[in-house]
Amino acid sequence: MGVVQVERLRRLYGSVVAVDDVSFTARPGEIFGLLGPNGAGKTTCINCLSGVLQPTSGRISVARPLGVVPQEIAVYDDLSAHENLCYWGGAHRLRGRALHQRVDEVMEWTGLTDRARDPVSQFSGGMKRRLNFACGIVHQPSVLLLDEPTVGVDPQSRVRLLELTREMARYGTTVLYTTHYMEEAERLCDRIAVIDNGKLVAVGTKEELVEQTIGTKREVVVETSDGKRVTHMAESIDETLQFVRSLEARGVSVRDLSMRAP
Repeated sequence: MGVVQVERLRRLYGSVVAVDDVSFTARPGEIFGLLGPNGAGKTTCINCLSGVLQPTSGRISVARPLGVVPQEIAVYDDLSAHENLCYWGGAHRLRGRALHQRVDEVMEWTGLTDRARDPVSQFSGGMKRRLNFACGIVHQPSVLLLDEPTVGVDPQSRVRLLELTREMARYGTTVLYTTHYMEEAERLCDRIAVIDNGKLVAVGTKEELVEQTIGTKREVVVETSDGKRVTHMAESIDETLQFVRSLEARGVSVRDLSMRAP
């Protein structure tokens, strides 16, 4: 039983089908990725899960409390970081000492303590992204929905946001993470659902998705003596050796060879 269950989710905007018969389950403490290009239906899925949108059909079950970090930054520029976090913590019924202890903890965790009392209007884009993240976790959610949280941020802030996501999962939070960055999904997610044109294309671990796509083949990269690089797909050492021998039979001298999983 997952803490997030989506069964045959379908969402229409008039005659346009944004999400078409999507089903998946996310488990406790798992980082589950929704990977796909812009316009694939990822944000629509997140909006249905968070209750912002009513599904046209299908069934959704999400454990509570729920945290949401939207793609658009949803903080108040005229308030400080501390005031933003107190506001959102209060909206989730945190009060008194418990609220202020949690706000201080989250600010330290996200690296905002030194700027706690400054107006958010003075923050960089990366700092606003971190505050956006902090507002989504101030109430210690069981499930966290992250909708492309690293879009448009500097490399340092991106690394920190990915670290924070991993830490949330280590503490037992189930994370649904949407992205169109393949390397981000590969580095971060325990399992990945590939979505395109509103349809679920494939679901699995990165190893399972690679095997579904190309089987057990590995990429062989050969560097020749004249500095050229030749690539080949092979399923075994014997097949790799046959490839090298075929090059040598054509007069190609091999200087270096490596194998890697795609």
